Amino acid sequence: MANVFALLRLLPASNQDKDAEILALRHQITVQERQLGRERVRFAPSDRVLLAALLHRHPRGVLRRARLLVRPDTALQWHRDLLSRRHAARSRPGRAGRPRTVRSVRVLVLRLARENPGWG
Repeated sequence: MANVFALLRLLPASNQDKDAEILALRHQITVQERQLGRERVRFAPSDRVLLAALLHRHPRGVLRRARLLVRPDTALQWHRDLLSRRHAARSRPGRAGRPRTVRSVRVLVLRLARENPGWG
């Protein structure tokens, strides 16, 4: 009877949503099998990234109905953290320190230094 209700729940979902949920569930099973014997399942950062990427598109209601090893809010928080780290990495300047001096200014300063030995 539970399988019939599960099938009815999946009928209106798109194939892409079903595939993402299946991949997320399979990945969770892999993580749990890797950690057999522990009381609590611990996700590695790479596991969190994968689950966050797979689950962020689903509404909270769908996530609550899915059988996940983490709370839906946790998976969505992982996604928010992932986006904030990505944004921080992109907004970081390419080079540290003071920007380079324009070539024409450097040439002028060097010429003035050659022409005026007592200068600076």
